[in-house]
Amino acid sequence: MHSFVFEKAMIGQALSVFMGFFAIMNPIANTPVFLSLTAGDDAATRRKVAFQAVLTAFLVVLVFCLLGTLIFKMFGITLPAFRITGGVLVALIGFQMLHSNHSSVHQPSLADQADSREAALSVALTPLALPILAGPGTIATAMNFASTGGKPELVLTVTAFALLCGITYGFFVFGEGLARFLGKSGLAVITRIMGLILAVIGVQMLIDGLQGAFPALSIKG
Repeated sequence: MHSFVFEKAMIGQALSVFMGFFAIMNPIANTPVFLSLTAGDDAATRRKVAFQAVLTAFLVVLVFCLLGTLIFKMFGITLPAFRITGGVLVALIGFQMLHSNHSSVHQPSLADQADSREAALSVALTPLALPILAGPGTIATAMNFASTGGKPELVLTVTAFALLCGITYGFFVFGEGLARFLGKSGLAVITRIMGLILAVIGVQMLIDGLQGAFPALSIKG
């Protein structure tokens, strides 16, 4: 009986962790962002970017699940500071996408075009893995879930996030068909829409960070 109750509780916890991660990482909403950032790449490069992005995101979350509190203390980092920095980065990228420009934050300069494949892969790290997939919210959620119990909760959290990374990779890879269907003009429209959304997300992250750093800024209803 005790074993059954424990298993039921773990299943409920697993669903809660997975849905929490899914809501924050949202592979469906991030697929158009991925398509926009890799619109000029061939299929092989796009697959490699997707793999490197989800792998990097997984490793980042794994490290913070295991050593998050220690890392923050070691470098004197606070979550509000992390949110502010991530918010500025996301807002900058969104602003550039909104104007259909290639942001220097996530696109190679003209001088880098001789090595275009390696340059294109740079978007896998920034902004895809960080801060879009493994942003402050995802890291905070992972640290919260992983610290709620012992080793079973830690394993469950890492496993749930690994599963979501696999699902996200599938969305990104099979999004190629959507890219062909939309064409250049369709992707241009999506780029502007996603740019606006990213800019708003970045500003919201910045606001959350500022309110965390300066509680007096919080609006109480």
